[in-house]
Amino acid sequence: MTVQTPANAPRALWRPNRDRAKLTQNIVKVICGSFAAISILTTLGIVATLFFETLSFFGDVPFWQFLTDRKWTPLFASKEFGIFVLVSATVMISIISVLVALPLGLLAAVCLSEYATPQTRKFLKPMLEILAGVPTVVYGYFALLTVTPFLKGILGALPFIPEIKNFNALSAGLVLGIMITPMVASLSEDAIFSVPQRLRDGAYALGATKRETVTAVVLPAALSGIVSSLILAVSRAIGETMIVTLAAGANPTLGFNPFVPVMTMTAFIVQVTKGDAVHGSIAYQTLFAVGTTLFLMTLLLNIFSFWFVRRFREKYD
Repeated sequence: MTVQTPANAPRALWRPNRDRAKLTQNIVKVICGSFAAISILTTLGIVATLFFETLSFFGDVPFWQFLTDRKWTPLFASKEFGIFVLVSATVMISIISVLVALPLGLLAAVCLSEYATPQTRKFLKPMLEILAGVPTVVYGYFALLTVTPFLKGILGALPFIPEIKNFNALSAGLVLGIMITPMVASLSEDAIFSVPQRLRDGAYALGATKRETVTAVVLPAALSGIVSSLILAVSRAIGETMIVTLAAGANPTLGFNPFVPVMTMTAFIVQVTKGDAVHGSIAYQTLFAVGTTLFLMTLLLNIFSFWFVRRFREKYD
């Protein structure tokens, strides 16, 4: 019995199948390319909207005033546009969150990758990532109703700690750090877990202990992935809205005092979008100026992340 294959079958039998497969591949390419083009066009549309509206804002407000004013009062009668009032609050809360998320996330990643058994890792990692699924508004009320009273009870008794207000940057930063911990832990654990086992075996063969192997071999080898996870978490913290809106307050204060109410860039955007500012007014245009500043901050962080990964990524054959 002769088996009909593409090599010996009549061309009329297998040519239509080949044409149909090529047509299907072309259709798939068009569909995938269309979705990619939609994402690119959406990004360009967002950038164009921010750019032109920000140009309108700087047509009324000098750029130097935007950088040097010491107050942020675009919704008041006496208007001042010092963007660093909002930037300082955003940076302060982001730093507090990183000081919480970096040790917790990194230690959790090391535990899951290097010390936990496969069964324990399979159970603990999804449990840790559940925190990433909690709505941010829940975190915000947790910071306002639980963390802030706790801080006032613990730190309020210390003589060298100033009075902690009901709305403050400290509680918002602490809870924000808890929120981004799963991101740091999960991505760092993936980076640590991908380090080749032969590097660990080589360290053990030289007489290194488990701790020495982790700190001197594994973590340096996974450094690019750990830094990338941290920068991604910082970008998430900078763009967070509900936690800082509910817990940090809405008082634009210049400085780095974590015990007083502050206003971040995202909190101001929420305030403007409530409808208090008239469309097309200078107060409304500040929405896009602040959004552009926030966009540039996250863009610089991502550029630094790409550079760092390409500069320090370890490649193994």
